[in-house]
Amino acid sequence: MAAARFLWASRVASRLRISVAQRGFASVVLKDLKYADSHEWVKIDGNKATFGITDHAQDHLGDVVYVELPDLGRSVSQGESFGAVESVKATSDINSPVSGKVVEVNEVLTESPGLVNTSPYEEGWIIKVELSDAGEVEKLMDSDKYSKFCEEEDAKH
Repeated sequence: MAAARFLWASRVASRLRISVAQRGFASVVLKDLKYADSHEWVKIDGNKATFGITDHAQDHLGDVVYVELPDLGRSVSQGESFGAVESVKATSDINSPVSGKVVEVNEVLTESPGLVNTSPYEEGWIIKVELSDAGEVEKLMDSDKYSKFCEEEDAKH
């Protein structure tokens, strides 16, 4: 039964352009995004980048109850913390997958932090930045590498 359900999910996922990892539970990993090893995703649109935490990260955190957002105009650097996500289980730093200047923050998260859980790649985005070094994107993982990274990380725990 589980195998049939996984096969169905894989077919649906391929139509939706997401990859499903080969394991008992599958986090959603979108193909057109880039991923940091600290579990943030980034979507590049010209010289702007939108990012948030991945489905895998929110799944491990549990119910998100608070998101600390940075100020507009603040500079963020690749790999450095710019905010935090607090869940019923823990508080985790949010690291910037790329460097740039914060041009938009998702204010909706102050009232509805659970969007990080229910819609991590769409309504639960955290900030948008103007890129200062587009080449940094090349240091990030694509969806296949990120899926493998998550599998290996989960196998260790």
